[in-house]
Amino acid sequence: MSILEISSQLINVLVTVEDEIALVKINRPKALNALNNDTLSDLNKIFDCIAEDDSVRGVIITGEGKGFVAGADIVQMQGYKSIEGRKYAALAQMIFNKIENLEKPVISAVNGYALGGGCELSLSCDIRIASTKAVFGQPEVGLGVIPCFGGTQRLPRLIGSGIAKELIYTGRQVKAEEALYVGLVNKVVEPELLIEEAKNMMKTILKNASLAIGFAKVAINRGLEMDIDNGLELEKDMAALSFATDDKDEGMRAFVEKRPAVFKNK
Repeated sequence: MSILEISSQLINVLVTVEDEIALVKINRPKALNALNNDTLSDLNKIFDCIAEDDSVRGVIITGEGKGFVAGADIVQMQGYKSIEGRKYAALAQMIFNKIENLEKPVISAVNGYALGGGCELSLSCDIRIASTKAVFGQPEVGLGVIPCFGGTQRLPRLIGSGIAKELIYTGRQVKAEEALYVGLVNKVVEPELLIEEAKNMMKTILKNASLAIGFAKVAINRGLEMDIDNGLELEKDMAALSFATDDKDEGMRAFVEKRPAVFKNK
């Protein structure tokens, strides 16, 4: 099924494709785009479709209104007990893993509140660009629970365990400039420039060989879970795959001939 066909079936997510870039917008602004089951289901469907669609080479995720994603849906969760809570966490983790492991670059354009599950969604992306109005946080302990959409694992891997523990234990919110300072985001821009900046960065990325980017993403993501020796073995394996592509031949030929490479993603 095409992205156009899938997008017509979605409830809380809008999707457009332009210049080989899919813009995925969480569209539940009255709830600050909180992640209920319908929204998670939408994300699951669209990322399955994006993974299979060769016409899409990169993805940008953002939110409608004042929120990127202001967290999981507390109204939905408040009646959950142990089993239901674990199933909800498993569902969100499965989808966020799918985003993280997509062999295409994913940028989160964080336009506003990225709290709880919203912060965790941004963590599953490769690169985070924040509006000056963006606010990050993991406030779950104030609700009597812990981050469970990947926050206890991805946040310390990104910014270090000390700062991650401070943010998770205190539940305090972090504005864009502090998020940049601690390494939670890559860049901060004015709100009106956010999507343009994300698109420009993605276009710069997509000038390069998409297969090589995918191999590099696998090497980085999986390598973070390995010791250095196994990580280097993985790097050699991914390099070997890249050397077998037509894009490698084109890229090196273009370099020798002093001309821009024309990659065909083969």
